[in-house]
Amino acid sequence: MTILSSFVRRASGAFSGSSTYSRLLVLCTLSLSGGGLVAYSESQSEPGSPASEHGEKEREKKRVVLLGTGWAGISFLKDLDVSSYDVQVVSPQNYFAFTPLLPSVTCGTVEARSIAEPVRNIIKKRNAEIQFWEAEAIKIDAAKNEVFCKSNIDKETRDFSLEYDYLIIAVGAQVNTFGTPGVLENCHFLKELEDAQKIRRTVTDCFEKAVLPGLSEEERKRNLHFVIVGGGPTGVEFAAELHDYIQEDLINLYPTVKDLVRITLIQSGDHILNSFDERISSFAEKKFQRDGIEVLTECRVVNVSDKEITMKIKSTGAVCSIPHGLVLWSTGVGTRPAIKDFMEQIGQGKRRVLATNEWLRVKECENVYALGDCATIDQRKVMEDISTIFAAADKDNSDLLKDPQGNPRREVDIEGFKLALSHVDTQMKSLPATAQVAAQQGAYLARNFNRRQQCIEHPEGPRRFRGLGRHHFRPFRYKHFGQFAPLGGEQAAAELPGDWVSMGHSTQWLWYSVYASKQVSWRTRVLVVSDWTRRFIFGRDSSRI
Repeated sequence: MTILSSFVRRASGAFSGSSTYSRLLVLCTLSLSGGGLVAYSESQSEPGSPASEHGEKEREKKRVVLLGTGWAGISFLKDLDVSSYDVQVVSPQNYFAFTPLLPSVTCGTVEARSIAEPVRNIIKKRNAEIQFWEAEAIKIDAAKNEVFCKSNIDKETRDFSLEYDYLIIAVGAQVNTFGTPGVLENCHFLKELEDAQKIRRTVTDCFEKAVLPGLSEEERKRNLHFVIVGGGPTGVEFAAELHDYIQEDLINLYPTVKDLVRITLIQSGDHILNSFDERISSFAEKKFQRDGIEVLTECRVVNVSDKEITMKIKSTGAVCSIPHGLVLWSTGVGTRPAIKDFMEQIGQGKRRVLATNEWLRVKECENVYALGDCATIDQRKVMEDISTIFAAADKDNSDLLKDPQGNPRREVDIEGFKLALSHVDTQMKSLPATAQVAAQQGAYLARNFNRRQQCIEHPEGPRRFRGLGRHHFRPFRYKHFGQFAPLGGEQAAAELPGDWVSMGHSTQWLWYSVYASKQVSWRTRVLVVSDWTRRFIFGRDSSRI
């Protein structure tokens, strides 16, 4: 065997200069007992070989780190050409939730798992190497291009960091309490799937406590008083869902307290659904009045305790308190702590929301983008660019504001023109924090990443007025496809493009169709439709699970 081993080493050395990638040495050995074959194989990737080139190509890929798996993040992930980038995803939830149906989950109209799609299922369908970590981004170091993350699963797990070439921030937003005392301790919220499940259990608890023996009528009334703070789409839809749940299911299960139930909606403005057409707002208020849902407008909540909610009436200045069994706080969104810290680093500490330009790139950062509820597009002011625009148009320096004789043109009132432009600037509004906006932003940014090299070589964007050439990409443009407001009783209101407003039972069926079609997968689509069917046949489940 020693002789054989020596021979194999010498033979291998003889073939070391060969350009082939694999060498096979077959030795015929003879022994007294018979003959056999010994196969010797040596595989090695030569410099410049396909295997080596593949490894170098992988290393050359730019690393894209995506924070968040909400509407913006999943939309970006689904449309991105992942073969061109090293994609890494970080999110505290390992699923995507269809958030427009969260109010339906609070009352059991739709089950929680029916609107949740695991992120790893979405990644699997991409047929690519996408790395996912269930963790929360706790700090972004813009100077070092690094994100620090902490696992939400195990507190003993060490924190880790990720370096990036491009960072996509799509972490959403948190509830805005406006500093109102007692809100965090005594109110429910409706931002996450866990929030909806908690509300569903609490509603059941309120009814179970109300029927316990030994309680006074006042205590029963307090337990069965449901208060919603905020008259936007989320608050209105929850009030409508809760009313249907009580009238169609719970009063049949708890008949002794059916006359004690009360729902109150508190709105700081003069109308509910202020973002909708006035006709829809008026229709919703009248329907709620018929259904017995009390709507208190122009009231500002100043304190929330475990048993009472205190509010100030704007018209009179009077302060009053009402008892409650459950309070849902739905008054807007605020910035998450990690994003606030990041804003301080890049000079946006005085802003309320992270600002991006029209291409969704974070201002003062070359390789960081922000999408969805966590950011707002800082629209350029027309007045700031008007002098540059005039200079670009006046190529021969002839002064467009003067006639050929050098006299000022009477028909051009530059001051009036500037005043008009200033008025235009004041009318610019930020995009709403909705799923529709976030999804369009994610798809837009993914298209830009897919065509990055092409657009660098052949820019397609508008002309740069402060600089040479053109922008690489066209700026983001939001296209509004309409919005729905389910109002209970199998009725809904819709505001669609073209100033078309629809209200009533037929609109509710349109709502069913649209929301079923917008599900992220066929699995969730089938589950949601089956939940709606189950509710029609058997009613809602009031079990406390």
